[in-house]
Amino acid sequence: MDKTKQSNENESLIEKLLNPDSAIRVDAALELGKLQEKSAIEPLIKTLDDENPSVRFQASKSLAEIGKPAVKSLVNALKGEEGNIKRYATFALKNMGDDTVVEHLIVALKDKDWSVRKTSAKSLGEMGSNKAVDPLIMALDDDDWGVKCSVAKALGDIGDIKAIYPLKKARRAAKGDKEFKKVATKSLKRIG
Repeated sequence: MDKTKQSNENESLIEKLLNPDSAIRVDAALELGKLQEKSAIEPLIKTLDDENPSVRFQASKSLAEIGKPAVKSLVNALKGEEGNIKRYATFALKNMGDDTVVEHLIVALKDKDWSVRKTSAKSLGEMGSNKAVDPLIMALDDDDWGVKCSVAKALGDIGDIKAIYPLKKARRAAKGDKEFKKVATKSLKRIG
């Protein structure tokens, strides 16, 4: 495909991200991911705040497909105020499967939005990077129950023995919280 035709197709797809029909917005985000054009990065970042979760999800997947060129914009999105954008930016970074994004996800563990912290912990666990173990251990004392559960699960997913004592300590401190204790116990079994 020649450059002009590809550029026109890209612009047409970017315009479709604003279409009132959510199915058209999902398809446009999907196609933009396949094209992997850098000019689609910022429009896709804005789409992470779409009213429709399917559109947000596809935009994050497409940003992950674009890969390294999207990292800087995604990291900037993590520093913003909007929760949806930050959550889906975290998801996109995780799906890149690139260890260089681990540091950014670690920073997101301290975000003021509990759902961003929870998504970051889950993402770090799925990535399995040992660099995340110490920051995740520190996040075991998060004020939010869901974040704590995600952190405990992430530590089990990574499987570093360094997490055994802190998980046991957090489990003991969770008096009456059967669900957290169950997650912590499962993680401890996975670690060994």
